[in-house]
Amino acid sequence: MDAHALRRQGWTISAIARHLGRDRKTIRAYLNGERAAGERRQAPDAFVPFLEYCRQRLVDDPHLWATALFDKVTELGYRGAYSTFTRALRRHGVRPHCEPCHAASGRDVAVIAHPPGEEIQFDWLELPGPPESWGVGEHAHLLVGALAHSGRWRAVLAEAEDFPHLVLAIDAVVRKLGGTARRWRFDRMSTVCYPSSGQVTAAFAGVAKYYGVGVDICPSRRGNRKGVVEKTNHSAAQRWWRTVPDGLTVEQAQSGVDKLALRMDARRRRVDEVLTTVGELAEAEPMLTVPSLPFPAELEVERTVSPQGVVSFRGNLYSVPPGLPGVTVRVLHRLGEDTLRSPPPAERSSPSTAARSTRLGRWSGTPGTSSRWSGQCWPPSPTGRPASPRSAGRRRRPRLPRPSACGRAGPPARPPNGS
Repeated sequence: MDAHALRRQGWTISAIARHLGRDRKTIRAYLNGERAAGERRQAPDAFVPFLEYCRQRLVDDPHLWATALFDKVTELGYRGAYSTFTRALRRHGVRPHCEPCHAASGRDVAVIAHPPGEEIQFDWLELPGPPESWGVGEHAHLLVGALAHSGRWRAVLAEAEDFPHLVLAIDAVVRKLGGTARRWRFDRMSTVCYPSSGQVTAAFAGVAKYYGVGVDICPSRRGNRKGVVEKTNHSAAQRWWRTVPDGLTVEQAQSGVDKLALRMDARRRRVDEVLTTVGELAEAEPMLTVPSLPFPAELEVERTVSPQGVVSFRGNLYSVPPGLPGVTVRVLHRLGEDTLRSPPPAERSSPSTAARSTRLGRWSGTPGTSSRWSGQCWPPSPTGRPASPRSAGRRRRPRLPRPSACGRAGPPARPPNGS
C-alpha cells in the first residue's frame, strides 16, 4: 500500500507509520517529497570543502604524496579515512597525469630477509633549498637510520657530511632508536670506506669498535640493497620536507621530522598472519646498549661573532673575548665533553693569548635539541691567564694622591736642578 494513497484517504502520519512498520520521520519525508521510494539517501561528500585546496596543492607539486596531502587536510578539519580520501582524489581527477611516473611502475623487485636486531641502514639525504637562516648552503643534510627488520626510522639534521658530523648524527640516531643493531650498513660514502675498494677506513673502524658493531658496505651500483632506508628517505622528503615553511628554524624542523617518525611507527604490518605495527615490531627487536658517551670525535665549525660578542652553536649562545665582532672564529667541540673551545684568530692574537684557546662555556645540550646557555667566556688578563668573573667586567680606578695633614694635596714636586 502506498503511503500517498493512505494519506489521501485521510490517514494520519502516525497511523500510516504503524500500518507500514516505518518511522514517522521516514513517512513524513516521503510525503513531503524529500525522499523517493527505492532510492538510498546519500550522505554529503566530506571531501568537497577541501577539493579546491587539494587541486591547488597538486597543481603546484604534481608529485606530492597523497599521505602528505592527507596529513594537511586532516589538520584543516577533514574527518574521513585515508582510503576514502584517495578514492575522492581519483573520483574527482585531482592529480595531474605524469607519464614518466606511470612508466616506472611494475619493475621486478627482490625480498631480502632481515632478522630482528641484525641491521641498521644509514644514508644521507640531501634536501634542496633550505632556509637561508640555517647557513648550510644549497642543501640541508639529514642522516636517516632505519631498522631493516621492523622499518622504524629516526633522522637527525646536520650541518655537513664530514666525519665528525657523521659520528654525531649516528650517535643521535641510535639513541633515538633506543639502541643499536649488530650491523651497520652504508653505501660507499667516503667518510666510512674507500669508494674504490669498499674497505672501511681506519677512522670509522674505531667508531664501529667503540659501539661494538660490524660494518657492511653495499656493493657498487646496488642501491636497492639498502631499500628500507631508501624508502624512508622518499617518505621523509615527500611527507616532511615538501611541507617545511621558509621561516622554520633548525630546531623546529628537527621537531617536525621527529613527529613524523613517531607517527609512522603506527604503520600496520602482517607477520605470520598476525596483524601488528612497526612500533610493536621494533620494541620486540633485541638491541645492543649504546655507550653512555658518544665517540670522542673532534667537531669543528666556523662561526661569525655577532655585534653582541657571542657565537651560536646548536641553539645556544656563547660569549667570546671583546673586540671580535664580525670576525670568523673556529669553534671546537670534542663529542662527549661538556666544554667548547675556540682558538684565537691569527690576526687578533697576541703573544699572551696565541698559545691559549678560549673556553667558550659548558655544553649542556643534546644533539638535535635546543638548551639554555650555561657557561661564560671571560676576556684574558694581561698575564695571559683567564681573568676571574669578579674582575672581568670591572675597570681599575686611578689611584689619587694622598692628601697632607692640612687637607691640601701633597707637596709640590722638586724643581729640576739649576732652576
